[in-house]
Amino acid sequence: MNLPNLHRNLWLHVGAALLLALAAMLLIRMHYANGATPAAESVQAGRKLAEAWCSPCHAIDAGGARAQTTTAPDFAAVANMPSATELSLKVFLQSSHPTMPNVILTTEQRGDLVNYILSLKRI
Repeated sequence: MNLPNLHRNLWLHVGAALLLALAAMLLIRMHYANGATPAAESVQAGRKLAEAWCSPCHAIDAGGARAQTTTAPDFAAVANMPSATELSLKVFLQSSHPTMPNVILTTEQRGDLVNYILSLKRI
């Protein structure tokens, strides 16, 4: 194989890898890749969790008021951030943050809360 063909093959592999990475990011970005919506029970359970644990600092519904004056974003604003996906919110909720209480959620609770937050997304 001569040198020009080697460079061409290298660029083809790099291009294919970039396309694959972009496709993967697109799938991750979609908040429900299979087109399904979360069960209403999960969204309701997430709302109850938000009312119990999150409402002291966050407005938990569109246009809702916070119980305290804080700089915590309201959940509708979070849901409409370009970075808000099911995966990103679950990872966020698993990580400790200095400005948030260290709430320990089960996998199911985390899923319910994420489903509730994402249900506030404007389409």
